[in-house]
Amino acid sequence: EGPPVVLLHGFASALETWRGVMGELAKKHHVLALDMKGFGWSSRPEGDYSPQAEAQLVLALMEQRNIHGAAVVAHSWGSSVALAMALAAPERVTRIALYDAWVYEEQLPTTFLWARATGVGEVLFDLFYAERADEKIARAFYDPKKYVSERFVEEVERALDRPGTTAAALAAVRAQRYADMQKQYGTIKQPVLLLWGREDEVTLLSYGERLARDLPHAHLVTYPHCGHFPMIEAAGPSNEELVKFLDAESP
Repeated sequence: EGPPVVLLHGFASALETWRGVMGELAKKHHVLALDMKGFGWSSRPEGDYSPQAEAQLVLALMEQRNIHGAAVVAHSWGSSVALAMALAAPERVTRIALYDAWVYEEQLPTTFLWARATGVGEVLFDLFYAERADEKIARAFYDPKKYVSERFVEEVERALDRPGTTAAALAAVRAQRYADMQKQYGTIKQPVLLLWGREDEVTLLSYGERLARDLPHAHLVTYPHCGHFPMIEAAGPSNEELVKFLDAESP
């Protein structure tokens, strides 16, 4: 059995993101997938939703499961939690794989910056969550007709309908402050695999290229005809790449 692997989903998402990945990894690894605080089926208490706070919860869960070191695989906003783990507890993170990472201040849309203002954020997020989920999800895919099934949309809507979802999402957005954190990316020593959808309109490929330069031991792989979810739209090749990376001997 290979080293344990921890799977971290993205913003407004849940562990189901990894449905097509878990089975592949479970052949050789002990896999720990979770819904982070405020998302999926986890509770939505008030409090700190920064990547650093989420990272401490993941490290505590690893501790509780007797996992002393693990590879961390993350998607989108979850990537900022993975990097926060590597910065806070480098000895517990063996290697890192990031899909379409959301980890730079410059990536934040204007609405996220406006949302930092009290009152404004609440109004914006009520409007955002009133929008049809299927339309929002479609924007994240290169070929939505093929991948955005009714079941997929229903699952997302079910999680979004849980009480406290909007407040938790808003708290997480307000805590996306990467300016200081991104200055430290150059200190991350672990091998990093970056997997990116070439047509991703949520986290543009230029940020993948930037991250590949900022992280000392990073390798970037891109997938054509693929949006924000390579683990779904480029499932075969991205799973293969991930398995190969996780099975590689540590340098």
